[in-house]
Amino acid sequence: MPSAPKGPRLRLPVEWLGLLPFAAFAVLFLILPTMRIVIGAFQSPDGGFTFQNFIDLNTASNRNAYWTSIRLSFMTALLGCAVGFGMAAAVVFGGLPKAIRGPLMTFSGVASNFAGVPLAFAFIATLGPVGLITVWLRSEFGINLRAMGFNLLSYWGLVITYLFFQIPLMILIITPALDGLKREWREAAAVLGATGLQYWRMVALPILFPSLLGTFALLFANAFGAVATAFALTGPQLNIVPIKLFAQIRGDVLGNPNLGYALAFGMIVITAAANFLYIWLRVRSERWLK
Repeated sequence: MPSAPKGPRLRLPVEWLGLLPFAAFAVLFLILPTMRIVIGAFQSPDGGFTFQNFIDLNTASNRNAYWTSIRLSFMTALLGCAVGFGMAAAVVFGGLPKAIRGPLMTFSGVASNFAGVPLAFAFIATLGPVGLITVWLRSEFGINLRAMGFNLLSYWGLVITYLFFQIPLMILIITPALDGLKREWREAAAVLGATGLQYWRMVALPILFPSLLGTFALLFANAFGAVATAFALTGPQLNIVPIKLFAQIRGDVLGNPNLGYALAFGMIVITAAANFLYIWLRVRSERWLK
């Protein structure tokens, strides 16, 4: 007798197996901790549902922490975009030797990920009260940075430190967008009588605007979530959200983990909005540059 027809065989999608380690890593160290933060933000110490944690956020200290973090992130993103764009434009269009581009991009890739305690120590050893540059300026030129009001362990000191990884990140992201500007566009503008300034103002910058704004949003989120560098450099002296969050969840008698979860929830909302804006604008800019 003829055998019964067999049903469709279940094929294991082998091509997806390579994604399993990344998926497991994302679930364990991103999705589950985020869900724990969201749930904990709406829990009381006894485990019940409450909005009290968000009501407790409305204090002068917490409002000041968010405002200081937003100002810090905005300033470092703005300066990082301005300086990074200038450096990238100089390499792509400025007529510099092509040999400079490789080392610059390599350094940017390393420096954009150089943060935390090593970065804080490097700046303290360089620009701290007894840092190399501080002592050299005072001994050789009589320039006393401390007497002039500069303090590395302050808001502006943290801005300078953050720029060490914000500028390279801007260079890495904006350089491909600058490469996408076609030579024909500039030649057409020149044929029509446009000057170089008019070309940048009326052609290049409008095309690059989504990329610039998206990169600004990414740099904002990058600075807003940084905690190790700020804590290692200033400790509790600077009232910003990541340091305040650390104080709430580290487990001492003054800590309130659920209030810390509410602080972290606010950070998630702000950084998620900034990253969503970056992704949306990047898609638009890639459509323009095709």
